[in-house]
Amino acid sequence: MEVKIGVQFAPRELVLDSAQTPAEVADAVTEAITADSGALTLVDERGRRVIVPVTKLAYVEIAESAPRPVGFTPS
Repeated sequence: MEVKIGVQFAPRELVLDSAQTPAEVADAVTEAITADSGALTLVDERGRRVIVPVTKLAYVEIAESAPRPVGFTPS
């Protein structure tokens, strides 16, 4: 699943592929916003950890990864 995170005052969004379900990511975002921890922490498929301060979050987009076609497609 693909997660895009918009960060205030950053020219590009953070994009990561996560093995978590959309519900798990939504729960993590909601918990980070409502908790006193002050940071959203997500882990991508390779085990890399992304930590974003909640005060700098602009948006979080959660989408299913679309399979990428390989080779040529007939027209």
